[in-house]
Amino acid sequence: MQTKQICLFLDMEQWIKKYRGINPGAVLRHELKKKKLKQTAFAQKIDLPAQTLNAILRGKRKMTTEVALRIDHELGLEASTMVILQAIYYTKLITQKTNSNYKPDTSRIRKALFWDTDFEKIDWHQKKNAVIQRVWERGNEDEKSEIQHFYGSDIIKEALTIQRKPMPAPSPLRKQNR
Repeated sequence: MQTKQICLFLDMEQWIKKYRGINPGAVLRHELKKKKLKQTAFAQKIDLPAQTLNAILRGKRKMTTEVALRIDHELGLEASTMVILQAIYYTKLITQKTNSNYKPDTSRIRKALFWDTDFEKIDWHQKKNAVIQRVWERGNEDEKSEIQHFYGSDIIKEALTIQRKPMPAPSPLRKQNR
């Protein structure tokens, strides 16, 4: 009996690694498709209104613990698998929202470094490689220090090893101003 529980736990752990951070509704939609189950019939089996299941599948509604446990049971998953996926996904969303408000001390960075963009609208997380490369190419020591503090050494090293695409040469067909 204990061997079966360990195998189920390992299966759940592998399953969660596979789907970690993905909306559990998308995971459920994939599983239903894989097992050739219709949404309406599945909703009836787990005693859930079809509209609610559809909203979960489209990512418009969170899965409650009760519903997640019914889904686990019906799909033959270990109890709490879908609950854990929901928790991981929700944690990811909250972390992204929190991180989007977090930015370096912009009073230590000259706006002139980013003359070609709206400084107040820079997404410091999504554009980190471009920001790091720009500051390392044109920034002073104080600016480099702030960026180093904000991103950390590992991210800085990684961003500086990424090769930027060179600007394409001007077309020979283009008129040159003389």
